[in-house]
Amino acid sequence: MPLPHDEAFKKLLETFFQEFIELFFPELDSMLDYRETRFLMQELLVDIVGEEARELDLLLEIRYKGLDGYILIHLEPQSYRDSRFHERMFIYFSRLFERYRKEHKLIIPIAIFTSDEIREEQDTLEMVIPEHQILRFQFLKVELRKQNWRRFIDSDNAVAAALLAKMGYTTREAREVRREFLRMFMKLKTRLDQGRLALVMSVADLYFQPDRVQDEEIIKELMIQYPEEGEAIMELMPAWKRWGYEEGIAEGIEQGMEKGIEKGIEKGQAEIIRKLLLHGFTPEAVSKAVELPVDEIKKLM
Repeated sequence: MPLPHDEAFKKLLETFFQEFIELFFPELDSMLDYRETRFLMQELLVDIVGEEARELDLLLEIRYKGLDGYILIHLEPQSYRDSRFHERMFIYFSRLFERYRKEHKLIIPIAIFTSDEIREEQDTLEMVIPEHQILRFQFLKVELRKQNWRRFIDSDNAVAAALLAKMGYTTREAREVRREFLRMFMKLKTRLDQGRLALVMSVADLYFQPDRVQDEEIIKELMIQYPEEGEAIMELMPAWKRWGYEEGIAEGIEQGMEKGIEKGIEKGQAEIIRKLLLHGFTPEAVSKAVELPVDEIKKLM
């Protein structure tokens, strides 16, 4: 069962916090010691603007090299338009300052805007009188739709792959974005465990519109471009096996039952193996996918 958007996004930031900072805030990244990072329990803070209690999405403690001490980083994803969001961020900051100012010398608030609309999000709260500034609060922000997706396609950053479909691109570029995501995901398979890979795919799937025909075409293109990665590409999309191999077996079983023969499964396998080979998959990749000897696969070519 897929994770709800907010839960999946939060899990992505928790799992790949360092990658997130590296990707969007390289200067801050150079000042953090990730070896000493601790996520704190959700803080329940009173939002006097909305007159309701709210929980901070993510709050973590980490060592900051410039101060030789621990600081707090508050991450707050925002998916909808809120004209008073900047005020809410200040309220969160002030509550954290009030509670943690003795233990932490610095609090860094970061907002991640995930709306599909492209707009300038207000990130500053000011109070001034003539010739005197009483307050100027400004949080860090990432506006995903303002990010050019092409900047990230050569990265091996898991967050870049997961959020590629939320970057800025045109309708005409949608297919190319999907292709580059699959290529990036293929690279990630060499260094991430299955759990983290599944998280990246689950977040990305929240933003991509499923298109079976398009994905089949893209996988074929990747097979041609990266023939040595046949097995990895076969495993890119679990749906590929459902659309192909498993449907073929089911069809073979049905045909076998209708004809009263025991070799229906073998016939169904043969048909789908031929289809995979025609789509450009190598005998070796097909062999591993259907768990049959390569020699048997080659007989069907």
